[in-house]
Order: sequence, then C-alpha cells, then structure tokens
Amino acid sequence: MSGSVSSPFQPNLLAGKTALITGAGSGLGRAMAHAFSRQNWSVAVADINIEAGQKVVAEIQADGGEAFFQACDVRDETDLQQLCERCLNQWQGIGVLINNAGVVSSLGSTELTPLSEWQRLLDINLLGVVRGCAAFTPTFKAQQGGHIVNIASIAGISSLPKFANYNASKAAVISLSETLRIELSQKNIGVTVVCPSLFKTNLPDSMVNPREGQHEKVSQAMERSSISADDIAQKVVKAVNKNQFYLLPHKHTWLVWWLKRLSFRLYESIMMRWPIA
Repeated sequence: MSGSVSSPFQPNLLAGKTALITGAGSGLGRAMAHAFSRQNWSVAVADINIEAGQKVVAEIQADGGEAFFQACDVRDETDLQQLCERCLNQWQGIGVLINNAGVVSSLGSTELTPLSEWQRLLDINLLGVVRGCAAFTPTFKAQQGGHIVNIASIAGISSLPKFANYNASKAAVISLSETLRIELSQKNIGVTVVCPSLFKTNLPDSMVNPREGQHEKVSQAMERSSISADDIAQKVVKAVNKNQFYLLPHKHTWLVWWLKRLSFRLYESIMMRWPIA
C-alpha cells in the first residue's frame, strides 16, 4: 500500500502557485508554509497568533520566498472572508486553501468532559474548516479551479478512548472532505484530507486545564514519533500536485483504515485492549 488513494480526476492548472494556510504560525502549518515556499509557491500565512505568523513570513522571505501574513481566527466567519479578499487583492487568484488550524482537548472520559470543551473543539476543528471552505469555494468556482486541503487526524478513524471530542471533530472533517470531493469534482476543484498519527508538534499546548501529567505524556508520545512535521508537509505538497484524496502519512495508519472496514470485530477487539485508566 502506497499510503494514498487517488482519483482519476485531473484538475487543470491551479490559479497560480499560491497557497493559503490557516494555523500557519507553528507546528504543521509552519512546516507546510515552508514546504510550499521551497517549491516556489507564494504563501499566505494566517494565524491567530500575530507574532508567530509574522515570524514565519520573515523566515520565508529571508530564504527568498514570497509570503504575507494575515491575522485570522477561524471561529470568526468575517476573518475568513477578509482573508479571502486579501488573497484575491494580492494574487488575483487562489490556488490552494489549507484548513490546518486546530486544537486538542485534555484527556477524559466522555461523560466527564465539559460541554464547553466539546463546543471549543468543534468550533475550531470542525466549524473552522467549514467556515474556510464556505469562504473560499465561491472563488474556486468563479476561477474554475483550485484545491482544498483539510487537516484531520488518524483520531478520526481509530477512535481512541479518552479522546471522544477530538475523535468526533476529526471524523467529521473526514466526512466533510469526502462530501466535498464528490460535490466539487465537476467544478475542477480538488480535495485532500490529511490524517496523520502522532508527530512532533506543539499541539499539546492547546490543551485547556490538562490533568496532572497529561501534557507531558502526550508530548513525550509525540517526541517518540519517527516522522516530523516537515516530513508530513512535503507529503502534502505532493498530494496536492497529484490531486490525491486520502493522505495517511504514517504507514501503520493504513492498517487501521483497512482493518476497520474489512474486519470491524477484530478492530474492536484490539481497541478494547487499549489502556483507558
């Protein structure tokens, strides 16, 4: 298994090599901004953290790339609409939208996770993607082409215990992406959904009131990963160029993907052994 599921659909040339990335001030977003820039793409760095976003732009420009920063909170529909307008004014067209901004929750059983934490995760991880797609799809249709990349997670497939709200938010992003792939294929708009497993990133910093030791435990698990944000970012660039739909960067995630579909009973028995204490 190559780690990809591609469609025979082949889009025309994108509206210039221009890529907009939300949550691009750190982690995978920052890595993707650099990866696209190294392939001579112009990059729009969007992030709620102004200082971090401007730093990424400075890094790209120092390396001879073209980039600009726009502050953006994906919980705000107006921010995303203004971001689209800025891109059009700057580039006269948009090649790729990457909905990357996301957060993780503190670990906890479903019944003990506050509703406010469910709302926070869904507002950013799911509705942030929905808002991004809604703001940019009309432009893609008008210019008769483009590509959407939605960053999900293997958590949307594997459903690990103690991660119910995060799992649900990412599963919804996968389902949304599958729907968009079908809806937009006749409009010359490609869609890619990225489902990485653990990798080295600052995502644990987005936990709200983590229980004692949780931040360190998740961070240590990420540090043990053999794949980096830069590795995944390079795979994303290739996926866009190939109009690849599913991108599961870690090889073992394909085993989970197939097992859940071909033998749910075996998948369930394995998950039942997962430590939940």
